Amino acid sequence: MKTNLLMAVATAAVLALTGAAGATELRLSHQWSNKDIRHQVAQIVADEVAAANVDLDIKIFGSKSLFKPREQYKPLSRGQLDMSVLPLSYAGGQQPAYNLTLMPGLVKNHDHAARLSNSPFMEALEAKMAEDDVMVLVHGYLAGGFVGKDKCITGPEDVKGLQTRAAGKSFEQMLAGAGASIASMASSEIYNAMQTGVLSAANTSSSSFVSYRIYEQVKCYTPAGDIALWFMYQPLLMNKSTFDGLTADQQAALLAGSAKAEAFYLAEAKKQDAASVTAYEEAGVEIAEMTAEDFAAWRAIAQETSYKKFVEDVPGGQALLDLALAVE
Repeated sequence: MKTNLLMAVATAAVLALTGAAGATELRLSHQWSNKDIRHQVAQIVADEVAAANVDLDIKIFGSKSLFKPREQYKPLSRGQLDMSVLPLSYAGGQQPAYNLTLMPGLVKNHDHAARLSNSPFMEALEAKMAEDDVMVLVHGYLAGGFVGKDKCITGPEDVKGLQTRAAGKSFEQMLAGAGASIASMASSEIYNAMQTGVLSAANTSSSSFVSYRIYEQVKCYTPAGDIALWFMYQPLLMNKSTFDGLTADQQAALLAGSAKAEAFYLAEAKKQDAASVTAYEEAGVEIAEMTAEDFAAWRAIAQETSYKKFVEDVPGGQALLDLALAVE
């Protein structure tokens, strides 16, 4: 009797362990806080997958807790990390083609960004990712603008002679081409540099302009509106072999959750730009708008600086650039 009871307990324990082991756990890494739009995108996917009840759990490691921001792509490509939300240009060292995803004047506004995400240009980038065993689950771009400490920055002539901070090497090349002096620093350092007179102008994302309270140090803000110069592609990526190893139901749940997250990402990115304008208006900062003529003037300089450098440095770069510029 006692033996039968012990066997029953042992069997139950084995079944419990088997059940616990039945759920596959995926690790997702990113660098932001849980209030950030990019964390919310990851959370939507995790929640939708959990609700689908397909024995798949996504554990999110935010705030740089698993990998440093610029060190996520390599472990992702090697299968040491399952998923990540990151600016793709961070991996420009591994795949120089990715530097096109932070290039001035390639994206005009959020709807244009969405068309780029669904174009032969993105297919070409995804083919590069596939070489590294990486795939896209959620496409998304975030926008940014300019601030001026003493005046508005809309066209290239406005930065001539100014000490300027740019977000990304290609923007530094373009701004230098317009006659600006470049000061390289993290967006978290802009406030201090403005306050101490080190910077006269800066370029970064809408969310950074607000979260770092840069409105306290500037006279004028040129936000991302119907026309913007600064867009950065920041997708949710996944290791392709890991995805291929999931069941059909798990894959379907992931893709359905990703579609919902992508729609949210686009809508919220637009809201962030609008919210930044409100924050700057409330702080008494003048709001300027970039015109189509301003955009064309910036792009003309970019073609002679950052575009030219990209084509020189990247094999097949001209073909990729042409694909991007072909998207209306």
